[in-house]
Amino acid sequence: MKINVIGGNIPQQEIDAYIDYGRKKYSDRIIKEMTVSLDGDYADLKFEFADIPFDRIRRITGYLVGNLDRFNDGKRAEERERIKHTV
Repeated sequence: MKINVIGGNIPQQEIDAYIDYGRKKYSDRIIKEMTVSLDGDYADLKFEFADIPFDRIRRITGYLVGNLDRFNDGKRAEERERIKHTV
């Protein structure tokens, strides 16, 4: 994780506390970068997150699937023979 401190210096222990805070608050995301902006007695925290991989999900022949790898020959034939509509 990249750490940026703007407007002064803070001890490593305080930086570690901000990292722990961010990891608890955003436990479902991966923090890529944290910026601490100091303004007197105040510290503003800005977190940037890593991209989350996205898998395309489609409804094919009554099933939600990302791809056809697990379909047997019959289901593959259904998908191949279906009428595809455009939007």
